[in-house]
Amino acid sequence: MISKEMKAERRYDIDWVRVIAIWLLLIYHIAIVFQPWAMFIAFIQSNDLLEWLWNPMTLLNVWRIPLLFFVSGMGVYFAIRKRNWKQVLLERGKRILIPFLFGIVAITPLHMLLFQKYYKLPLNYFPHQGHLWFLGNIFAYVLILLPLFLYFKRNKNSLFILKFEKLMSFGIGPLLVSIPFIIEVLVIKPQLFALYAQTWHGFFIGLLAFFFGFMFMACGTRFWNTIKTWKWLYLAIAIILFCVRYFMFSTESPGYLTAIESNAWILTFFGFAYHYLNKPSITLNYFSKAAYPIYIIHMFALYLGAILILPLKISLILKFILIVLFTTVFCYAFYEFVISKITFLKPLFGLKVEFNKTKKRKIIESISN
Repeated sequence: MISKEMKAERRYDIDWVRVIAIWLLLIYHIAIVFQPWAMFIAFIQSNDLLEWLWNPMTLLNVWRIPLLFFVSGMGVYFAIRKRNWKQVLLERGKRILIPFLFGIVAITPLHMLLFQKYYKLPLNYFPHQGHLWFLGNIFAYVLILLPLFLYFKRNKNSLFILKFEKLMSFGIGPLLVSIPFIIEVLVIKPQLFALYAQTWHGFFIGLLAFFFGFMFMACGTRFWNTIKTWKWLYLAIAIILFCVRYFMFSTESPGYLTAIESNAWILTFFGFAYHYLNKPSITLNYFSKAAYPIYIIHMFALYLGAILILPLKISLILKFILIVLFTTVFCYAFYEFVISKITFLKPLFGLKVEFNKTKKRKIIESISN
């Protein structure tokens, strides 16, 4: 039941999941540069290809985005514990809506300008969501589901919560969450399961993941102990279904099988993280703060790296490695020396503006006077 078993301590494993998911997203997007269809989705494309890179990417692409939606729902669970609905909307608005709107006009147009310059197209500035569609979805989910989440907060012993908590006590219980995801793909019938960006499939699968992310946290340690115990089973199921998808269906299984595979990977990821990563770390503290701004700026860094490195007369695999290194170093350097150092930029990238007590007192005194 909500908050009974889960104390107010920080969940370091969930922070690690978020950080690792952002790293995987970065690698995934860089791999697209070396695929023959990159230009069709407005990525800078290498003249020479590494199509084999897409083999491991097909393992990632059915669960990397749903995983982040699960984590986002978990974040809302923590956000509402000590806040009313107005405070939650204000907090989520600052953290999600402001970076989303800022990104549409000031971040996503930049990498499209690089794309246009690289292909000698007429330079044309136009605001668009780009990769930040994810943030728009999350804010919509907050608006849609907040009344229900607040109801669960006020009614900790509701029948639904108690039944869901009991279901999560059994090894098969968390996998049964796949049923609504199966219904979603049967109803929406997406052309490709991994086609999430600005599609109804992406919207509804994200909504489900967001909701169940919240519910997993609401179950307290019962859910987490279950997935910790059964993580190897979930991994076995995920591997089997991936092999079926890869060898029998050329990477695109029927939606109902892919929905189960997706959730099996996600439960595996959460289970191993809870078992091994739920502990504080100075490294995690830094990476966790940097993850969100890096997600926002990584496409610009990726395109810039591609422009600089693709023309070099070196091996293809070295180009891939160098673009990965360039994108990573550029993102962290920009975070470290620009975003984290310039106060007015922090809210635009979803960071809190923190003042020490002396500075707070001086600001309050100056306002008073």
